[in-house]
Amino acid sequence: MNLHLAAIAAEVAPGQHAALLLDQAGWHLSGKLVVPSNLTIVPLPAKCPELNPQENVWQFMRDNWLSNRIFDSDTAIVDHCCHAWNQLEATPWTIMSLGLRHSAHGF
Repeated sequence: MNLHLAAIAAEVAPGQHAALLLDQAGWHLSGKLVVPSNLTIVPLPAKCPELNPQENVWQFMRDNWLSNRIFDSDTAIVDHCCHAWNQLEATPWTIMSLGLRHSAHGF
């Protein structure tokens, strides 16, 4: 996780600060975590996946590309997942719209 945080911090423009919304997985809140000075971790409440926009992305991928499949091999699984990710990545407006939780607007 420390390497991941360092990679994110390297992408933050000089003089800027980024906030990362994270669920409460143990590795997200570990005391061993080294959080760069240009990042702030904002933990989401426990057991509230509806507040995590990434959950919409996973659901969209399951609904459109990743559910109800039978694969012949491990390689076929990886290839299919890569294809699904590339399909999603090719449509940034879809990703952006998935991040909008209509049920969370009252917060």
